[in-house]
Amino acid sequence: MNIDISEEAGVRYLHFGSDWVQGAMRIARPFALELDYTRGMMVPLLLHPDDWPRKVLLIGLGAASLTKFLYRYRPQAKLTVIEIDPRVTAAARQFFKLPDDPARIDIRHDDGADFIIKTRQHYDLILVDGYDADARTGRLDTLPFYLDCRARLADDGLLCVNLLSRRKDFHNSVTRLQDAFEGRAISFPACESGNAIALGAIGAPPAPTLEELKTAAAHLKAETGLNLLPALTRLAQSRHLVRGVLKL
Repeated sequence: MNIDISEEAGVRYLHFGSDWVQGAMRIARPFALELDYTRGMMVPLLLHPDDWPRKVLLIGLGAASLTKFLYRYRPQAKLTVIEIDPRVTAAARQFFKLPDDPARIDIRHDDGADFIIKTRQHYDLILVDGYDADARTGRLDTLPFYLDCRARLADDGLLCVNLLSRRKDFHNSVTRLQDAFEGRAISFPACESGNAIALGAIGAPPAPTLEELKTAAAHLKAETGLNLLPALTRLAQSRHLVRGVLKL
């Protein structure tokens, strides 16, 4: 697998030997989330107070966008990152300003599906965004993997997955998530590029109203500059808001 870097209009992109974009960074704003789907993966922050999460597992480093955002704006969070290819980590450090802070960012070079079997840690938030050069997930989109993720979530923990399909058909993936989480899984389109964001939950069901989510989004934007209102609009257009209340 080749690792390629390109730049256009002030944005630096990561590629794995193909045209598929594996990550991006606006050079003038290295801690911001440039791609729509990465912004959508921060919707879980709207469901908890500012001191959440404290332990995060990220499977797939890419251009380190999610890692850097959480590092900057959730200073209480300890981040464990599983990346299968050490060259991706090197590229993230050289070209995408990944901080070198082992006390808060623990990067391990391992297969994500293997790691989730071996670890005995529990995490408040698990983020899965792992693809190869041909946009394939392999074991990271299987029922056993989702069951293993559920077993490694802390009380009231959330799993957030980036689903990518050339056909924009995520039915099978969402079915697997729903099976793993006993029905407590939802998905909503993140953007027009073929991504969707899926969430799986355990513990006490969050039941925020759309207005409460919008208030939380305004607070997050004021704190971080991240605008999640477009993501909430897509979520509101899904079937997961019942009489204005999120059902997860």
